[in-house]
Order: sequence, then structure tokens, then C-alpha cells
Amino acid sequence: MTADKTTCPFNPAEDGAQMSFDARMSYGDYLQIDRILTAQNCLTPAHDEMLFIIQHQTSELWMRLALHELDAARLMIAADRVREAFKMLARISRIFEQLNNAWDVLRTMTPADYTRFRDDLGQSSGFQSWQYRLIEYALGNRNPAMLAPHAHRPDLMEKLHAELARPSLYDEALRHMARAGLPVPHDLLTRDIAQPWQAHDGLRAVWEVVYRDPAAHWEAYELAEKLVDLEDYFRRWRFNHVTTVERVIGFKRGTGGTSGVAYLRRMLEVRLFPELWEVRTSL
Repeated sequence: MTADKTTCPFNPAEDGAQMSFDARMSYGDYLQIDRILTAQNCLTPAHDEMLFIIQHQTSELWMRLALHELDAARLMIAADRVREAFKMLARISRIFEQLNNAWDVLRTMTPADYTRFRDDLGQSSGFQSWQYRLIEYALGNRNPAMLAPHAHRPDLMEKLHAELARPSLYDEALRHMARAGLPVPHDLLTRDIAQPWQAHDGLRAVWEVVYRDPAAHWEAYELAEKLVDLEDYFRRWRFNHVTTVERVIGFKRGTGGTSGVAYLRRMLEVRLFPELWEVRTSL
């Protein structure tokens, strides 16, 4: 009587899989899994603190990738290789979609769950995320006052000041458009790039030219829509942040000292690429 082969355990080695890693780099070695999985150091026995830590740690990893893509996209646009930047911009939008979905997991934590460890967080807050600040600055929301929470770290201040000295994503997009022959107002091309963006009627008129004849300005038209996609996902992320905070702590002040929900709602009013939203009304 022969054994039914379908019931025999499959040995991956028979398919050529490597099974010995005594002197070889394994999956865990390459990804440094041990370092990652030993970074969740809960301060309390509260069950939901692990969720809270992993939520924020994974968000920081996604932001690390977003910054990687933002850096590359700006380099491509500055070199007038805009079509290569489109994939990077699309990827950044998907990264923010991932960040957005993560709020659904955090919202499974109830107010009673959070109060079990909230006091142990001290004054730490996502408000102090330097990677988030870099993303804001890279996208053009350049508020110099937001440097203050990082003043205790000279290395971080160096990164942030370097970002403020570099053209934002929007600045690079406008410089590319000017080189391509579109009449971008000169004062925008020579502005102090370290300062926050101010909506400009002259630029809205340029975008109107692009949107009224996409076929004649297809590259600029597609760039515009990639930027709108990115801001759309970014704004949804901010909105979900507000609703998650309100659901968990109501209108208490944030651990970092902000007014909490009220502060986050004000952030919803910030528009990264205002002319691209305003032009829709004038078409």
C-alpha cells in the first residue's frame, strides 16, 4: 500500500529552497527584524499600549519612505525628468493611503483603554515628529515657528534648516513649468523659499491656461493632477487624525500641550497647493 502523496508534508528543500543560514544572510538579517521587534518598550502593563506604540512606529517608517520619494521626485523635476517623478508622486499618495488606513486600527482603542497609559506618555506627542515636520516643509507648509519643538536636537535642526533652504515640491514644479515656457509669475520664482506659501492669483491664471487646454500642456496637466492626488490623500490623513483623536480623548488638551482637536481642525484649513483647488471654481 502506497502513501497518498497529497497527505505527505512538503519539504521546501526539495524545491531548491535554502534551509541553512549558518553562514548566510537570512530574511531576518537583511531586514534587521530583531532590532525592529525589540523596539516596542511599553511603560505600563496596559494591553493597548503595544497598539499605540506600533501604530506610531509604523507611521514613522511610512513617513521615512515618503521622504525618500519626495527627495527623489524633486530631483527628477529639477532635472526636467517630470515623467519619472510621476511614479514617485503616485507612490507618495499611496503611502498616505496606508497611513490613513492605520487610523482604523487605532480607533479600536477606546477612551477607557487609552487612559490606562496616557499619563505615562509625559509630554511626548506626534506633534513633535521631526519626520512629519520635514514632510510638511517639503510639501510647502513652511512655518518657521514649528522649528521650536526640535531645538533640543542640533542634528534635527540641521536637517530642518537644510529643508527650508531647499525648494519645496511645489516650488520645483513651478520652476519646471517656467522652463517649459509657461508664464509663471517671476516673483514666485524668486521668492524666499523658506517662507510659507501664499496663494497667488497670477499662478491660478497659469493653471487655468493648463486646465482649459490639457492637450497643449499635457505634462503640466498631469503634474497638476498628481499634486492634487497627493494633497487629497494628505488631507484625508489629517481629517482621520482629527476624528480619531476626538473619538479617543474628546476635547482634552494633547499630551504635547496643544489644544488637541481644536488645533488639529485648524491644520485642516491649511492648503498646500491652493491655486490647484481654486482653479476648479474658475473653469
